[in-house]
Amino acid sequence: MQRTCGNASLVIACGGTGGHLFPGLAVAEEWTARGGRVLLLVSEKKIDQEARRKYTQYQFETVPAMGKPSNLSPKMLPFVWRLWRTMGRCQGILKDFKADAVLGMGGFTSLPPAWAAKKAGLPAFIHDSNALPGKANRLTARFCSKAFIGWEAARAYFGQREVVVTGTPVRAEMRDLPDRYTAAAKFGLHPTKPTLMVTGGSQGARRLNSLVAQAFDSFPPGTQVLHIAGPGDQERVEAEVGPKEGYRVVGFCDDMPSAYAVADAVLSRSGASSMTELSFLGLPSILVPFPFAADDHQTRNAEVFAKAGAAFLEPEAALDAAKLAERVTTLMSDLQTRDRMAQAARSLAVPDAAARVCDAIEATLSRK
Repeated sequence: MQRTCGNASLVIACGGTGGHLFPGLAVAEEWTARGGRVLLLVSEKKIDQEARRKYTQYQFETVPAMGKPSNLSPKMLPFVWRLWRTMGRCQGILKDFKADAVLGMGGFTSLPPAWAAKKAGLPAFIHDSNALPGKANRLTARFCSKAFIGWEAARAYFGQREVVVTGTPVRAEMRDLPDRYTAAAKFGLHPTKPTLMVTGGSQGARRLNSLVAQAFDSFPPGTQVLHIAGPGDQERVEAEVGPKEGYRVVGFCDDMPSAYAVADAVLSRSGASSMTELSFLGLPSILVPFPFAADDHQTRNAEVFAKAGAAFLEPEAALDAAKLAERVTTLMSDLQTRDRMAQAARSLAVPDAAARVCDAIEATLSRK
């Protein structure tokens, strides 16, 4: 039976990165399916503007991206001024949309609308997908009724704030992947050969991209690679790989369900959104955390998967082409290992995370 939330109006701040955007879109899908209204606050970044073109059923507003500089940086004063102006703008947005609640999906982009909700007497919520919550989310939580978290490991970072473990929401398109033959044809790959998908995430992976290109000749015979190199690194990686059969390089992939459908295993950064999709789909992985992530939170994410037996954790600084080839060989040549890791990945999934988030928001609105 489909739950309903009447016509309650929810503002979701989810701009800046895929780790904020995609879970936010998943909540929007669930909220509108229940009969509610949604307004998505996104940034001017390319990934957010692509979403505006793809998800035309939703209403969007663009607000400035809010990456915080170092406290001693000369950029701090412009940041504070922009933050203050955005807070004021968010007050107007909430009023015009007749918002009933605000949900921030993370980062400093979530702070202004959460503050504006608090000023307007509206319930606000923050969601953090990482095992180690970001400083921005811990600050934003001060203005929120509840904090939603992807993993239990994050609970301790929110002090006395009410915390609900919801998991991280997954978009509906991940629930209905195309068949493998159709997906393989889309990328020019053989449908029955074992395939490793490589993706560096939205922040890039230049060195990791090169290591994969260098190690490919040492992968098990017949192994294919679908390499999502990033828009700025596609040509360079193609030149490094050369004309090799079974190695497909793309810059940007706007059809991740097809990419996952053809993958037997994944080599990836360990951003929270990617981790959520890996667990939801039950895909074994080699995780190479982004070494410059704030507070090294990607390593904390990867440790959760490694401890569960769902992934191999490889710090980038200690990785070379030979070691990478060894790990890929272990993963791609041993079906039992892949099956065991896939089962472990599924054990970490929360398939109804979007519903849990919406349930918790509805419960607060009902009491209000």
